[in-house]
Amino acid sequence: MTGDARATGGMQPPDPWGFEEAPVETWADILAPQYLDLALLTAFIALAMVSFRRKSVPLKFLTFAAAIGYLGFAKSYLISITNIFSVVDWNWPVVKYNLAWYLFFGFTLVSTLLWGRLYCGRVCAYGALTQTLDAILPAGWRVDVPRSIEQRASYIKFGILGGVLIYYLVTHDVLIYQFTEPFWMFGLFGTPAMWAALTVLLIATLFVRNLYCRFLCPVGAALGLLSYLTVFRIQRWSECTTCRICQKACQWGAIEGPRILMTECVRCDDCERLYADQQKCPHWRIIDYNDRKRLVLPLQPVR
Repeated sequence: MTGDARATGGMQPPDPWGFEEAPVETWADILAPQYLDLALLTAFIALAMVSFRRKSVPLKFLTFAAAIGYLGFAKSYLISITNIFSVVDWNWPVVKYNLAWYLFFGFTLVSTLLWGRLYCGRVCAYGALTQTLDAILPAGWRVDVPRSIEQRASYIKFGILGGVLIYYLVTHDVLIYQFTEPFWMFGLFGTPAMWAALTVLLIATLFVRNLYCRFLCPVGAALGLLSYLTVFRIQRWSECTTCRICQKACQWGAIEGPRILMTECVRCDDCERLYADQQKCPHWRIIDYNDRKRLVLPLQPVR
């Protein structure tokens, strides 16, 4: 028996460093505070995908409401330029404590590679807000940007993306995000100057639909570049070469004759619903005409 043991009446002294008392963290402990977020986020993703696959307008606006309320104000789950900074630095949150965030980020990445800027058109809380405003406000308020200006203005967001990335690489100042995106509004913080700038932006959006998303968003620019790799692109008919119905209907300037501009398309469903409309789309009307013509021709007398 050692002297220390004799001094304590034959009992071993407690571990002075506390190693023996340190609790062992289990996955049950890790997941317990994340279960609700994971369940709600999974439900939202399911809603977004069902509304997208069904091309349902009511379900799309239900998705917008969930995006604004839950992803925006409740959780502030938005893809930000700061996430792109993290990719540049390869500085990621600890996976096991941020499972919902990784689910959200992973869904955005995978959905973009599969369908294009689905995130921008259906998931982003700010985009959902401006698209909802666009549907509510009188159409007479809108200013249609001339096509020539629209095409040039769409490059601004790529310039902002490049400028912000260069600035960050030089300074590593993460706070630059405050001056390039309005997503901080969902956290209800910001300086008076920032709120004044946001007010001006939202007022301008009342007249030029989806102004920020179409012309100024660096995240939209990054996802637009990634969309060049998209697997499942929007179907086009041979008649789209001469028909301009969808091009005129597109609110995002994403259709140019027979081409879908992948950097601009946000999979809003408008043109896809037109493609499927057998009363409006010339493709179906021509098929119907040819079918009726084939039925009539055999009845004509042979000369």
